[in-house]
Amino acid sequence: MENFKEKLKRVEAFVFDVDGVFTEGGITMIPGDDFLRTYYARDGYALSYAISEGYKIYVITGGRGELLLKRFEKLKIKEVYHNVADKCAVLRQIAERDGLNLENVIFMGDDIPDLGVMKMVGLPVCPADACHEVVDISVYVSQYEGGRGCVRDIIEQVLRAQGNWLKHTIGMHAVSA
Repeated sequence: MENFKEKLKRVEAFVFDVDGVFTEGGITMIPGDDFLRTYYARDGYALSYAISEGYKIYVITGGRGELLLKRFEKLKIKEVYHNVADKCAVLRQIAERDGLNLENVIFMGDDIPDLGVMKMVGLPVCPADACHEVVDISVYVSQYEGGRGCVRDIIEQVLRAQGNWLKHTIGMHAVSA
């Protein structure tokens, strides 16, 4: 039976939730019906690095707000699905359109709305502070909490397993964090 580290060698795409994964889960309402969220810069760097290495990155979240969209636009993540009620339907559409083998897809989620989509993929993973139900179905639980490096953790592990981490460092300061 294939172990987790072996499965990382065949990952072809990353899919992430936002609140509780990229952030600690706290949101602050601001005028204009938007929210303030705090993101971890090293997660952003790892995402940008993975994109520069040709990895497919998708965000599927129930979260919403112009600031959320601007964050991922800055990181050059083109596939951001926000205000989503049925994450499974969105992932099915993406997989069909892009020819993804869901057995080779990582989904990182943290809470009950992520359970269905996590069950669809071959590599469901979560932050250290995910709810118990999510931890129970995850093949990997990061040592890092949401908004504290869990995204960087899983990206770095995949890129290392596939020999793509630190292939280049010159000029990487230009990558948006």
